[in-house]
Amino acid sequence: MLHEFLSSNRTKLIERCQLKATQRAAPWLTDKESAHGIPRFIDQIIRTLQVEQTSEPTQSRKISGPSGGGSSVTSEIGSTARLHAQELLQHGYTVDRVVRDYGDLCQSITDLAVEDTVPINVDEFRTLNRCLDNAIADSVTECAERTQFATDRATDATHERMGVFAHELRNLIATATYALAAIRTGQVGPSGSTAAVLDRSLVSLRTLVDRTLEDVRLRAPASAPRKLIRLADFITHIELSAALEAQSRGCSLVVAPVDRGLAVDVDPETLSSAVNNLLQNAFKFTRSGSQVSLNAYVSAERILIDVEDNCGGLPPGDPEHLIRPFMQGGKDRSGVGLGLSICRRCVEANHGVLSVRDVPGIGCVFTIELPRHLPA
Repeated sequence: MLHEFLSSNRTKLIERCQLKATQRAAPWLTDKESAHGIPRFIDQIIRTLQVEQTSEPTQSRKISGPSGGGSSVTSEIGSTARLHAQELLQHGYTVDRVVRDYGDLCQSITDLAVEDTVPINVDEFRTLNRCLDNAIADSVTECAERTQFATDRATDATHERMGVFAHELRNLIATATYALAAIRTGQVGPSGSTAAVLDRSLVSLRTLVDRTLEDVRLRAPASAPRKLIRLADFITHIELSAALEAQSRGCSLVVAPVDRGLAVDVDPETLSSAVNNLLQNAFKFTRSGSQVSLNAYVSAERILIDVEDNCGGLPPGDPEHLIRPFMQGGKDRSGVGLGLSICRRCVEANHGVLSVRDVPGIGCVFTIELPRHLPA
Protein backbone atom coordinates (compact mmCIF):
# COMPACT_ATOMS: atom_id res chain seq x y z
CA MET A 1 0.00 0.00 0.00
CA LEU A 2 1.10 3.55 -0.71
CA HIS A 3 1.08 4.68 2.93
CA GLU A 4 3.44 1.81 3.83
CA PHE A 5 5.72 2.73 0.93
CA LEU A 6 5.80 6.39 2.07
CA SER A 7 6.44 5.45 5.68
CA SER A 8 9.37 3.17 4.86
CA ASN A 9 10.90 5.67 2.39
CA ARG A 10 10.15 8.90 4.22
CA THR A 11 13.83 9.81 4.72
CA LYS A 12 14.71 9.02 1.09
CA LEU A 13 11.89 11.21 -0.18
CA ILE A 14 12.96 14.15 2.00
CA GLU A 15 16.55 13.78 0.80
CA ARG A 16 15.43 13.75 -2.83
CA CYS A 17 13.40 16.91 -2.31
CA GLN A 18 16.43 18.54 -0.66
CA LEU A 19 18.62 17.57 -3.61
CA LYS A 20 16.17 18.98 -6.14
CA ALA A 21 16.00 22.27 -4.24
CA THR A 22 19.80 22.45 -4.04
CA GLN A 23 20.16 21.82 -7.78
CA ARG A 24 17.95 24.86 -8.35
CA ALA A 25 20.24 26.91 -6.06
CA ALA A 26 17.36 27.16 -3.58
CA PRO A 27 18.71 26.37 -0.07
CA TRP A 28 16.64 23.90 1.93
CA LEU A 29 15.19 25.37 5.10
CA THR A 30 16.15 23.63 8.33
CA ASP A 31 13.57 22.01 10.60
CA LYS A 32 13.74 25.06 12.83
CA GLU A 33 13.16 27.42 9.89
CA SER A 34 10.37 25.33 8.37
CA ALA A 35 8.30 23.41 10.89
CA HIS A 36 5.46 23.04 8.38
CA GLY A 37 7.37 21.91 5.29
CA ILE A 38 7.66 18.72 3.26
CA PRO A 39 8.42 16.30 6.18
CA ARG A 40 5.19 17.24 7.91
CA PHE A 41 3.28 17.11 4.63
CA ILE A 42 4.46 13.54 4.01
CA ASP A 43 3.18 12.52 7.43
CA GLN A 44 -0.21 14.06 6.63
CA ILE A 45 -0.42 12.14 3.32
CA ILE A 46 0.38 8.91 5.16
CA ARG A 47 -2.34 9.53 7.75
CA THR A 48 -4.84 10.42 5.01
CA LEU A 49 -4.15 7.15 3.19
CA GLN A 50 -4.40 5.17 6.43
CA VAL A 51 -7.80 6.67 7.31
CA GLU A 52 -9.09 5.81 3.84
CA GLN A 53 -8.39 2.16 4.57
CA THR A 54 -10.75 2.24 7.56
CA SER A 55 -14.53 1.82 7.70
CA GLU A 56 -14.99 5.60 7.58
CA PRO A 57 -12.81 6.77 4.66
CA THR A 58 -14.54 10.17 4.42
CA GLN A 59 -12.95 11.14 7.73
CA SER A 60 -9.71 11.56 5.78
CA ARG A 61 -11.11 14.89 4.50
CA LYS A 62 -10.42 16.40 7.93
CA ILE A 63 -6.74 15.85 7.20
CA SER A 64 -6.52 16.36 3.45
CA GLY A 65 -9.44 18.65 2.66
CA PRO A 66 -12.16 18.16 0.03
CA SER A 67 -11.67 17.19 -3.58
CA GLY A 68 -12.86 19.15 -6.58
CA GLY A 69 -11.10 22.45 -5.84
CA GLY A 70 -12.96 23.43 -2.67
CA SER A 71 -11.26 25.42 0.07
CA SER A 72 -9.22 23.21 2.38
CA VAL A 73 -8.22 25.92 4.83
CA THR A 74 -10.02 24.10 7.67
CA SER A 75 -8.13 20.87 6.98
CA GLU A 76 -4.75 19.99 8.47
CA ILE A 77 -3.03 20.03 5.09
CA GLY A 78 -4.63 23.36 4.16
CA SER A 79 -3.65 25.17 7.33
CA THR A 80 -0.16 23.63 7.31
CA ALA A 81 0.37 24.61 3.68
CA ARG A 82 -0.48 28.21 4.53
CA LEU A 83 1.99 28.19 7.40
CA HIS A 84 4.65 26.70 5.12
CA ALA A 85 4.02 29.49 2.61
CA GLN A 86 4.48 32.06 5.38
CA GLU A 87 7.78 30.47 6.38
CA LEU A 88 9.12 30.62 2.83
CA LEU A 89 7.96 34.20 2.35
CA GLN A 90 9.68 35.21 5.59
CA HIS A 91 12.95 33.86 4.18
CA GLY A 92 12.61 35.80 0.95
CA TYR A 93 11.19 33.09 -1.33
CA THR A 94 8.36 33.61 -3.81
CA VAL A 95 5.26 31.59 -4.67
CA ASP A 96 7.35 29.74 -7.28
CA ARG A 97 9.42 28.11 -4.53
CA VAL A 98 6.26 27.10 -2.66
CA VAL A 99 4.80 25.32 -5.68
CA ARG A 100 8.10 23.67 -6.58
CA ASP A 101 8.44 22.16 -3.10
CA TYR A 102 5.22 20.20 -3.54
CA GLY A 103 6.03 19.37 -7.15
CA ASP A 104 9.41 17.98 -6.08
CA LEU A 105 7.70 15.66 -3.61
CA CYS A 106 5.23 14.38 -6.21
CA GLN A 107 8.05 13.66 -8.65
CA SER A 108 10.18 12.03 -5.93
CA ILE A 109 7.31 9.70 -4.95
CA THR A 110 6.59 8.59 -8.53
CA ASP A 111 10.29 8.21 -9.42
CA LEU A 112 11.04 6.10 -6.34
CA ALA A 113 7.93 3.97 -6.87
CA VAL A 114 9.04 3.22 -10.43
CA GLU A 115 12.58 2.42 -9.31
CA ASP A 116 11.35 0.01 -6.61
CA THR A 117 8.57 -1.34 -8.88
CA VAL A 118 5.96 -0.44 -6.30
CA PRO A 119 2.48 -0.19 -7.88
CA ILE A 120 0.19 2.70 -6.96
CA ASN A 121 -3.48 1.93 -7.49
CA VAL A 122 -5.89 4.47 -8.95
CA ASP A 123 -7.61 5.36 -5.66
CA GLU A 124 -4.33 5.94 -3.86
CA PHE A 125 -3.05 8.09 -6.72
CA ARG A 126 -6.24 10.17 -6.60
CA THR A 127 -5.78 10.68 -2.87
CA LEU A 128 -2.16 11.70 -3.40
CA ASN A 129 -3.22 14.20 -6.08
CA ARG A 130 -5.96 15.60 -3.82
CA CYS A 131 -3.45 16.21 -1.03
CA LEU A 132 -1.02 17.90 -3.44
CA ASP A 133 -3.73 20.00 -5.10
CA ASN A 134 -5.09 21.27 -1.81
CA ALA A 135 -1.63 21.99 -0.39
CA ILE A 136 -0.60 23.93 -3.51
CA ALA A 137 -3.92 25.80 -3.70
CA ASP A 138 -3.81 26.95 -0.09
CA SER A 139 -0.12 27.85 -0.13
CA VAL A 140 -0.57 29.88 -3.32
CA THR A 141 -3.63 31.59 -1.85
CA GLU A 142 -1.66 32.46 1.28
CA CYS A 143 1.20 33.91 -0.81
CA ALA A 144 -1.25 36.00 -2.81
CA GLU A 145 -2.98 37.31 0.30
CA ARG A 146 0.30 38.12 2.02
CA THR A 147 1.64 39.86 -1.07
CA GLN A 148 -1.55 41.90 -1.41
CA PHE A 149 -1.40 42.82 2.28
CA ALA A 150 2.20 44.01 1.88
CA THR A 151 1.22 45.98 -1.22
CA ASP A 152 -1.70 47.59 0.61
CA ARG A 153 0.54 48.56 3.52
CA ALA A 154 3.10 50.08 1.14
CA THR A 155 0.32 51.99 -0.61
CA ASP A 156 -1.04 53.23 2.72
CA ALA A 157 2.44 54.37 3.77
CA THR A 158 2.87 56.22 0.47
CA HIS A 159 -0.50 57.91 0.89
CA GLU A 160 0.41 58.88 4.45
CA ARG A 161 3.69 60.48 3.34
CA MET A 162 1.92 62.33 0.52
CA GLY A 163 -0.82 63.49 2.87
CA VAL A 164 1.62 64.77 5.48
CA PHE A 165 3.72 66.48 2.81
CA ALA A 166 0.68 68.17 1.26
CA HIS A 167 -0.61 69.26 4.68
CA GLU A 168 2.70 70.84 5.72
CA LEU A 169 3.19 72.39 2.28
CA ARG A 170 -0.26 74.00 2.45
CA ASN A 171 0.35 75.39 5.95
CA LEU A 172 3.72 76.93 5.05
CA ILE A 173 2.40 78.45 1.83
CA ALA A 174 -0.57 79.90 3.72
CA THR A 175 1.71 81.48 6.35
CA ALA A 176 4.00 82.95 3.67
CA THR A 177 0.99 84.27 1.74
CA TYR A 178 -0.50 86.00 4.80
CA ALA A 179 2.85 87.56 5.70
CA LEU A 180 3.38 88.80 2.14
CA ALA A 181 -0.15 90.23 2.01
CA ALA A 182 0.49 92.14 5.25
CA ILE A 183 3.75 93.59 3.89
CA ARG A 184 2.02 94.67 0.67
CA THR A 185 -0.50 96.77 2.63
CA GLY A 186 2.38 99.03 3.65
CA GLN A 187 1.40 98.85 7.31
CA VAL A 188 4.44 96.73 8.22
CA GLY A 189 8.00 97.14 7.03
CA PRO A 190 10.07 94.69 4.99
CA SER A 191 12.50 94.23 7.88
CA GLY A 192 10.11 93.75 10.78
CA SER A 193 8.72 90.70 12.52
CA THR A 194 6.22 90.00 9.73
CA ALA A 195 9.07 89.82 7.22
CA ALA A 196 10.85 87.42 9.58
CA VAL A 197 7.77 85.19 9.50
CA LEU A 198 7.91 85.23 5.70
CA ASP A 199 11.62 84.38 5.76
CA ARG A 200 11.09 81.46 8.13
CA SER A 201 8.21 80.12 6.04
CA LEU A 202 10.32 80.20 2.87
CA VAL A 203 13.21 78.50 4.65
CA SER A 204 10.85 75.81 5.95
CA LEU A 205 9.40 75.33 2.47
CA ARG A 206 12.86 74.79 1.05
CA THR A 207 13.70 72.35 3.84
CA LEU A 208 10.47 70.41 3.31
CA VAL A 209 11.07 70.07 -0.43
CA ASP A 210 14.75 69.16 0.04
CA ARG A 211 13.92 66.43 2.55
CA THR A 212 11.17 65.02 0.37
CA LEU A 213 13.45 64.90 -2.67
CA GLU A 214 16.15 63.20 -0.59
CA ASP A 215 13.59 60.68 0.66
CA VAL A 216 12.66 59.86 -2.96
CA ARG A 217 16.30 59.58 -3.92
CA LEU A 218 17.09 57.20 -1.08
CA ARG A 219 14.21 54.94 -2.07
CA ALA A 220 15.43 54.68 -5.66
CA PRO A 221 17.06 51.30 -6.52
CA ALA A 222 20.17 52.84 -8.11
CA SER A 223 23.17 53.20 -5.79
CA ALA A 224 24.43 56.71 -5.13
CA PRO A 225 27.73 57.77 -6.78
CA ARG A 226 30.61 57.89 -4.32
CA LYS A 227 33.86 59.79 -4.49
CA LEU A 228 36.77 60.75 -2.26
CA ILE A 229 36.36 64.28 -0.89
CA ARG A 230 38.39 66.41 1.51
CA LEU A 231 36.45 66.81 4.75
CA ALA A 232 37.54 70.42 5.30
CA ASP A 233 36.17 71.50 1.91
CA PHE A 234 32.92 69.67 2.56
CA ILE A 235 32.39 71.38 5.93
CA THR A 236 33.20 74.79 4.42
CA HIS A 237 30.47 74.25 1.81
CA ILE A 238 28.00 73.28 4.54
CA GLU A 239 28.91 76.34 6.63
CA LEU A 240 28.25 78.79 3.79
CA SER A 241 24.63 77.63 3.32
CA ALA A 242 23.85 76.97 7.00
CA ALA A 243 25.02 80.33 8.37
CA LEU A 244 22.15 82.18 6.69
CA GLU A 245 19.55 79.81 8.11
CA ALA A 246 21.05 80.14 11.59
CA GLN A 247 20.69 83.90 11.31
CA SER A 248 17.05 83.63 10.22
CA ARG A 249 16.36 81.40 13.25
CA GLY A 250 17.89 83.89 15.69
CA CYS A 251 20.92 81.81 16.65
CA SER A 252 24.58 81.54 15.61
CA LEU A 253 26.60 78.77 13.97
CA VAL A 254 30.09 77.99 15.26
CA VAL A 255 32.26 75.76 13.04
CA ALA A 256 35.52 74.35 14.37
CA PRO A 257 38.58 74.22 12.07
CA VAL A 258 38.98 70.90 10.23
CA ASP A 259 42.24 69.06 9.60
CA ARG A 260 42.88 69.21 5.84
CA GLY A 261 44.44 65.77 5.98
CA LEU A 262 41.06 64.14 6.57
CA ALA A 263 38.98 62.65 3.75
CA VAL A 264 35.87 60.52 3.32
CA ASP A 265 34.66 58.30 0.47
CA VAL A 266 30.98 59.21 0.20
CA ASP A 267 28.15 60.45 -1.97
CA PRO A 268 28.50 64.19 -1.30
CA GLU A 269 24.80 64.86 -1.96
CA THR A 270 23.40 62.40 0.56
CA LEU A 271 26.02 63.24 3.18
CA SER A 272 25.33 66.94 2.69
CA SER A 273 21.63 66.24 3.14
CA ALA A 274 22.36 64.38 6.39
CA VAL A 275 24.47 67.18 7.90
CA ASN A 276 22.05 69.89 6.74
CA ASN A 277 19.14 67.98 8.28
CA LEU A 278 20.96 67.83 11.60
CA LEU A 279 21.77 71.54 11.47
CA GLN A 280 18.20 72.49 10.52
CA ASN A 281 16.93 70.38 13.41
CA ALA A 282 19.40 72.08 15.76
CA PHE A 283 18.44 75.58 14.57
CA LYS A 284 14.79 74.70 15.10
CA PHE A 285 15.10 73.58 18.71
CA THR A 286 18.08 75.46 20.15
CA ARG A 287 17.33 78.33 22.53
CA SER A 288 16.92 81.73 20.91
CA GLY A 289 20.18 83.67 21.02
CA SER A 290 22.28 80.55 21.68
CA GLN A 291 24.64 78.77 19.33
CA VAL A 292 24.82 75.56 17.32
CA SER A 293 28.23 73.94 16.92
CA LEU A 294 29.54 71.92 13.97
CA ASN A 295 32.72 69.96 14.60
CA ALA A 296 34.42 67.42 12.31
CA TYR A 297 37.41 65.47 13.58
CA VAL A 298 39.12 62.07 13.62
CA SER A 299 38.94 59.36 16.29
CA ALA A 300 41.09 56.28 15.65
CA GLU A 301 40.21 55.27 12.07
CA ARG A 302 36.82 56.95 12.04
CA ILE A 303 35.65 60.40 11.01
CA LEU A 304 33.16 62.01 13.40
CA ILE A 305 30.89 64.93 12.55
CA ASP A 306 29.14 66.42 15.61
CA VAL A 307 26.19 68.82 15.58
CA GLU A 308 25.55 70.19 19.08
CA ASP A 309 22.72 72.48 20.09
CA ASN A 310 21.45 74.27 23.19
CA CYS A 311 17.91 72.91 23.31
CA GLY A 312 18.04 72.35 27.09
CA GLY A 313 18.36 68.56 26.89
CA LEU A 314 16.27 65.72 25.55
CA PRO A 315 13.01 64.45 27.06
CA PRO A 316 13.15 61.32 29.26
CA GLY A 317 13.41 57.97 27.52
CA ASP A 318 15.50 56.46 24.78
CA PRO A 319 16.87 59.30 22.60
CA GLU A 320 17.01 56.93 19.62
CA HIS A 321 13.21 57.15 19.25
CA LEU A 322 13.67 60.70 17.92
CA ILE A 323 15.22 59.27 14.73
CA ARG A 324 12.15 57.20 13.90
CA PRO A 325 9.86 58.47 11.11
CA PHE A 326 7.18 61.05 12.09
CA MET A 327 8.62 61.47 15.61
CA GLN A 328 8.83 65.01 16.97
CA GLY A 329 10.27 65.61 20.40
CA GLY A 330 10.01 69.35 20.90
CA LYS A 331 7.25 71.91 21.29
CA ASP A 332 7.82 73.17 17.74
CA ARG A 333 5.69 70.80 15.66
CA SER A 334 6.33 72.43 12.30
CA GLY A 335 7.66 69.99 9.75
CA VAL A 336 6.74 66.36 9.17
CA GLY A 337 9.08 64.60 11.60
CA LEU A 338 11.01 62.92 8.78
CA GLY A 339 14.26 64.92 8.88
CA LEU A 340 16.17 62.71 11.31
CA SER A 341 14.82 59.52 9.75
CA ILE A 342 16.03 60.64 6.31
CA CYS A 343 19.30 61.72 7.91
CA ARG A 344 19.92 58.22 9.27
CA ARG A 345 19.23 56.64 5.89
CA CYS A 346 21.60 59.10 4.22
CA VAL A 347 24.33 58.26 6.71
CA GLU A 348 23.81 54.50 6.37
CA ALA A 349 23.89 54.83 2.57
CA ASN A 350 27.47 56.08 3.07
CA HIS A 351 28.37 53.14 5.36
CA GLY A 352 28.15 55.36 8.41
CA VAL A 353 26.34 55.38 11.75
CA LEU A 354 24.12 58.09 13.23
CA SER A 355 23.82 58.38 17.00
CA VAL A 356 22.53 60.90 19.53
CA ARG A 357 23.42 61.62 23.14
CA ASP A 358 21.84 63.88 25.69
CA VAL A 359 23.66 66.68 27.52
CA PRO A 360 21.22 67.16 30.43
CA GLY A 361 20.21 70.74 31.05
CA ILE A 362 22.22 72.00 28.08
CA GLY A 363 21.30 70.29 24.81
CA CYS A 364 22.12 67.25 22.72
CA VAL A 365 24.76 66.06 20.26
CA PHE A 366 24.06 64.20 17.04
CA THR A 367 27.09 62.38 15.66
CA ILE A 368 27.77 61.00 12.19
CA GLU A 369 30.47 58.36 12.18
CA LEU A 370 32.17 57.47 8.87
CA PRO A 371 35.20 55.42 7.74
CA ARG A 372 38.39 57.46 7.43
CA HIS A 373 40.27 57.68 4.12
CA LEU A 374 43.49 59.29 2.95
CA PRO A 375 42.96 62.35 0.74
CA ALA A 376 43.77 62.00 -2.96
